[in-house]
Amino acid sequence: MSSSLRLQKVTPDNVEAACQLKVRPDQDGLVKPVAWSLAQAYAAPDIAWPRLIFDGEQLVGFVMAFFDVRFYPDDPNDDRLRSGLWRLNIAADQQGRGYGRFAVEAVCEEIRRRGQTRATVSWVPGEHGPEQFYFKLGFRLTGETSGDQVVGELALGDNA
Repeated sequence: MSSSLRLQKVTPDNVEAACQLKVRPDQDGLVKPVAWSLAQAYAAPDIAWPRLIFDGEQLVGFVMAFFDVRFYPDDPNDDRLRSGLWRLNIAADQQGRGYGRFAVEAVCEEIRRRGQTRATVSWVPGEHGPEQFYFKLGFRLTGETSGDQVVGELALGDNA
């Protein structure tokens, strides 16, 4: 992993390259394309935080966080606001190089900066899914589901 990693806002100058970013074919059904994520971000700008992952000048991935969302707005017993990882797409030929870890850590830092103490993520379970990746980062299953996805959380301590 390079020391020149950074997150960058999606702009008119890089949106086309962002939309061309592709994950491995076996992951297509597990994560929505970047264009879909950008449409969601456009429709929910108050909660979405889309960013491109660059290594130097090379686009290697896309990450989108969400902030201050109530998972169960109709449940008076669960009024907790959650923040976490909404989407993570690492280019097919760039996986396994630490870019996903970098992106998740950057999202967790932004969550901490905004005053939250837990990061939430959901994923489609399956053979080519990201479950082991999230477990290695310290996420633990909550026992909840979100549609066809399982939900995991990570406590964000001072050194998380």
